[in-house]
Amino acid sequence: MPSLPQERVIQGPSPLDLNKELPYQSTMKRKVRKKKKKGTITANVAGTKFEIVRLVIDEMGFMKTPDEDETSNLIWYDSAVQQEKIAELQNYQRINHFPGMGEICRKDFLARNMTKMIKSRPLDYTFVPRTWIFPAEYTQFQNYMKELKKKRKQKTFIVKPANGAMGHGISLIRNGDKLPSQDHLIVQEYIEKPFLMEGYKFDLRIYILVTSCDPLKIFLYHDGLVRMGTEKYIPPNESNLTQLYMHLTNYSVNKHNERFERDETENKGSKRSIKWFTEFLQANQHDVAKFWSDISELVVKTLIVAEPHVLHAYRMCRPGQPPGSESVCFEVLGFDILLDRKLKPWLLEGQWEGRIQDEKKQSLHKREHLSRVFKTVESRINRAPSFGTDQKIDYDVKRGVLLNALKLLNIRKRDSLRYESRSQRKNTKIDTWGIIGNFCLSDSYCRRIYPPEDKTLLEKYENLLAVAFQTFLSGRAASFQRELNNPLKRMKEEDILDLLEQCEIDDEKLMGKTAKPRGPKPLSAMPESSEIMKRQKYSSSDSSPGSGSSSSESEDSEERRAPQ
Repeated sequence: MPSLPQERVIQGPSPLDLNKELPYQSTMKRKVRKKKKKGTITANVAGTKFEIVRLVIDEMGFMKTPDEDETSNLIWYDSAVQQEKIAELQNYQRINHFPGMGEICRKDFLARNMTKMIKSRPLDYTFVPRTWIFPAEYTQFQNYMKELKKKRKQKTFIVKPANGAMGHGISLIRNGDKLPSQDHLIVQEYIEKPFLMEGYKFDLRIYILVTSCDPLKIFLYHDGLVRMGTEKYIPPNESNLTQLYMHLTNYSVNKHNERFERDETENKGSKRSIKWFTEFLQANQHDVAKFWSDISELVVKTLIVAEPHVLHAYRMCRPGQPPGSESVCFEVLGFDILLDRKLKPWLLEGQWEGRIQDEKKQSLHKREHLSRVFKTVESRINRAPSFGTDQKIDYDVKRGVLLNALKLLNIRKRDSLRYESRSQRKNTKIDTWGIIGNFCLSDSYCRRIYPPEDKTLLEKYENLLAVAFQTFLSGRAASFQRELNNPLKRMKEEDILDLLEQCEIDDEKLMGKTAKPRGPKPLSAMPESSEIMKRQKYSSSDSSPGSGSSSSESEDSEERRAPQ
């Protein structure tokens, strides 16, 4: 079994201790950083903690640049980047995040945007469990609970903090009477009848690559991870609502259970591959083609919701670029999907995805009380999916994702990109990611799911895009109208200052203070003002002490009111 490479030259294989928190790594030789040559494809990976990203960069033949080098062809960050940084990129550069993608990667934003689309196209967005956003929809939720009581039905709900990261905890409830009405929460129906494997609940991590938002281009990687619970599943009841290992499927929770099985093969253990799961479906006479079609449709419809926001933010960062020009941004997304017993996919909008952490933080979490695991949550559409590789299956799947992504981007040398003719680009047969047509030439294959080749399906998606843009524009129009309706927007600056001064006078009266004289203070730096100040000085020397004192107090009060 290969072990972590400790030096640039591998000393030899040694057994891997799976009880430790050390990540699985390949025995690939690390390349020594060479002097940058003209035309070399360069990569700045200072923004990532994951060693596998650096190994894949080496495998692709890219040259890693110093951390401070901002001119690299490829720039990789684990976290989202500021829009200013995207605006500063040259056309030959690529960075692994789109602006505006947070509209579907934060659970509260995703819930809000999905709710808008559901109101417009309810039959097309049936893959999101019914959701309420507190406090705005607290009354609607309570009315729904009353309807359930009248029908003598009882359902289970998931309660989650709205802000997503490091929140106040997640819980399962069956009685919503005690929920606080003013807290910012996401309340969602719990899927009580999931598809089970060997009696365990599980979810799927699907990897998606977005290469462009103008126009939108989406690719689906046909491998991923199956993450299983570590307690046999029993439908929720009052006695098992707190059993995390039964109801939660993510690795960051279940790895703490002594029943968690680490296995180096893809068909055993608590973490398996989607490639194996596809074979499992075929062996059990399930419709695999429909399974992948449903997954693709869920992904495309979700990204359609984000497209208006991403496109608007991208054009704000890159003004003047014609539609269809090469994108400087790309994004690898991790979709976490749950299957119900009928194999219908459901988008897990914000349930239990551990944040990207280094090994030290992971070891600290292991020593924490298990109930605190609830507090490390993210949205289940992950714009920075973890590329940790503490098992061989993680390494195999994530290496394939990264290799295929970098090939699909088709990053070229800066000099050749500058002078390459348009005809040469059009005649290139391999589109990227090693693709011929819609499939890849790598270990696993990928497929372009948007735009699809099926014209009927494309027309359907385009109609949804039109609705998404109408919803986006109507929302911005409503916000703009609220600004116009604000009376302060119609007032001149002088009127607003007069209003503020009147408020100060009213406050002084309420406090029982004598209203001080107010007026513009003369600027002593101006010539005419200097003459006035001199006359005031001479006149004050001839006046009585009382009047001089009054003048001094007035000047002191003016000094106190002068802006600092």
